[in-house]
Amino acid sequence: VGMLNTAKIPANVDVVVAPSQVHAATVKASLRADVRVSGQDVWKQGNGAFTGETSAEMLKDLGAEFTLVGHSERREKGETNEIVAKKAAYALEKGLGVIACIGETKETREANQTVAYITEQLNAYAAEIKDWTNVVIAYEPIWAIGTGLTASPDQAQEVHASIRAWLNEKVSPEAADKTRVIYGGSVGAKNAPELSQKEDIDGFLVGGASLKPDFLQIINAQNPTANVGGAVNVAINGFGRIGRLVLRAAATNPLINIVAINDPFISTTYMEYMLEYDTVHGKFAGSLSHDDKHIFVNGKPIRVFNEMNPANIKWG
Repeated sequence: VGMLNTAKIPANVDVVVAPSQVHAATVKASLRADVRVSGQDVWKQGNGAFTGETSAEMLKDLGAEFTLVGHSERREKGETNEIVAKKAAYALEKGLGVIACIGETKETREANQTVAYITEQLNAYAAEIKDWTNVVIAYEPIWAIGTGLTASPDQAQEVHASIRAWLNEKVSPEAADKTRVIYGGSVGAKNAPELSQKEDIDGFLVGGASLKPDFLQIINAQNPTANVGGAVNVAINGFGRIGRLVLRAAATNPLINIVAINDPFISTTYMEYMLEYDTVHGKFAGSLSHDDKHIFVNGKPIRVFNEMNPANIKWG
């Protein structure tokens, strides 16, 4: 939340976050107004004796404006195309935007049946949805979710073009022109710029990378050289108790990125020891290691200098 609140978000980019339902109200209250909140799932009808489910009405009460439906992790639990489509239709009826997920397995991809598979999913949605104005289609190849694998930009574009063609034929030319079709599947800062240049890719459904500073680069994928805001790079001069306190505080703060430490009297070996067995602030709870030029805090490298005069350092 803090990272997004300080980020530079282009005027032509819509950012929607989908926290767990129990945290949705807190996230909504804490976020800047131009970042909207989505549910991760929704039930297929209204309030009632449906233990553990979240209705569209409940999501509206929490301040959500969207909901995901049909995510692969929900389909793995046995949700059929028909159930997913009913969820989408009810959420739309109650005024939520719907991010309708589709995607194929690795076996389907290898059998060259991707388009046929996702067309079946889309047809199920079309049987229930009458107005596509507030629908976003999210193509997430299941084989690329959380695996580090990703569809190549050309593979993703091919599927997105087929979705656009389906919209034109089965819904309307207007829906084909206006419905956003977004890609999800190990999207990161490195592949987002090239993916974003494809004609039929209108955005991204981001998983793990949304919890990292890389998310700001994904938001700015069409302008990768922009200053995206977010975390501030900080260097520490002096590794006494104040310097160590700053480093500890920054270790759990996504808005502060410690990039360097300078102390002319302390080696990386002793820095690690001082941080781990700190008699002032207590034993460090994370992981620590070092080499000749860095100390690694929770796996992150921090450059160490031993200059008497900090002016001699090219901080970067």
